[in-house]
Parts: sequence; structure tokens; C-alpha cells
Amino acid sequence: MLTKCRDPQVIAHRGMSSLAPENTLAAFRLCAEHGVTRFELDVDLLADGTVIVLHDSTLDRTTNRTGAYHELSRADLGRIDAGSWFSPEFAGEPVPTLDQVVDLMNENGLDANVELKVRRVPAAQQRALVTAVARDLDRLDPDRDVLISSFSPLLLHEFRRVVPGARIGILFENKRMNGLWHSVGLMLDAAALHPSDSTVTRKSVRRFREAGYEVNVYTVNSRERAEQLAEWGVTGVFTDRAQDFPEDWRA
Repeated sequence: MLTKCRDPQVIAHRGMSSLAPENTLAAFRLCAEHGVTRFELDVDLLADGTVIVLHDSTLDRTTNRTGAYHELSRADLGRIDAGSWFSPEFAGEPVPTLDQVVDLMNENGLDANVELKVRRVPAAQQRALVTAVARDLDRLDPDRDVLISSFSPLLLHEFRRVVPGARIGILFENKRMNGLWHSVGLMLDAAALHPSDSTVTRKSVRRFREAGYEVNVYTVNSRERAEQLAEWGVTGVFTDRAQDFPEDWRA
């Protein structure tokens, strides 16, 4: 019989994204200030091979610029404000690069879940993203822990090929993965499954856990819901409100 282990770990979704603009160095620094040891971030690639941290496929929602960014270079980032949309307090906050985030993780003893974004781009660009992310993460201190996740099993397979020892987490909505989660998990030698909160069930958590996977559910902003998921046996919850959870959930 599966028994409840420790309380689930809180994973700050795009950093402390209810206190600072999402996916920025400010949001990640606040993790350390609030005792949150792991955060989630989204990565994609610029034209010059720079890995940036941004969720959307355009700059429109979270910066003062519009349009796609794939043709930009690192030099262009200095002209992009990724903070003013959230609050004047964060005016001038830049779109971070992954190597900057790696430095912050090393300095503050933080761990991360790095999501490889799925884009409609040629295969060569997708492979280039994997190679560039692996390059930047190679600078992490050896005691830092990183989980690589994506909705694309193919991207995860490519990352596994480039970094054979990588810890892999498969993002999915359960209804899309019925009958496939176990075979995909085995093929990728995955460490974790990341189902959506809207479709996860007690039964599915039990099946995932009994198969040996960590189960980290996204995105859970209710303490009451998180406590229910804890009773079901989940190992982690992605949340926009990590500051609302007990200290022992954040470590």
C-alpha cells in the first residue's frame, strides 16, 4: 500500500510570480528570500544561440515590446523591459538569459525545473535549443539539482541523448496521456510525471507513484487543494503563490 511521504515540495512557478514579474531574476531571487529552494522557468533560443527565459512565443504579454523574439540576439535584450507590465517597482527588469539564472542558482543554493518550450520551428532549431541549454546548465555547481521538463517527448529524448544523466520530467494533461504515460516514461527513463491540476485524480497519482515516478502537479495556488494532493501522495506542486505555503513545504 502506498503511504504518504513528506509534505510535497513547493516549486515556485516562473519564480515568485505573484510577487515579481514572472521568469525574471527578481522573481527567482525572491525564492531565496522566502526560503523556497526550487523554482520553475521556461527557456527558448535567440538567433545567436543565447538561451532566454520567457514563457510566451512573443514579447507582447510580459515586456514593453511586441512580436516574436527568435531573430533577436543577446545585444537586443538591453532594450527590452520585462518588469513594468507587472509594477513600476520592477521597471527596467530585463529578460534574463539562462546563464544568468545559473549564476543566481549557484550563488543562492537554488534548484530548478527547466521547461523546454515547444515551438513550431525546424528540427535543427529544436536541437540547437537542447544543445544550448545543456551547455549553460553544465556551469551549475555539482550539488545543484535540475529537472528537465517538456510537453514534447521528442525534445526530452534529444536532451537525454545529449545529457545521458539528466533527470527528466514529462509534462502532460492526463487525458492526452491515457495509455501512454508509462511507455513514454520508460522510454525516456523519466524521474517524474507532471500532470495538470485540472485532470489529475487520486487513482492516477497512485498509479504514477506505484510505477516509481515523482508526481509534481501544475498549477496549484490553493493551500486546501495542495493538502488534498498531499494526501493522494504527490511529491510536488507548482504554484504562483509559494509564499503562502508552510516553510517545510518550501525546502
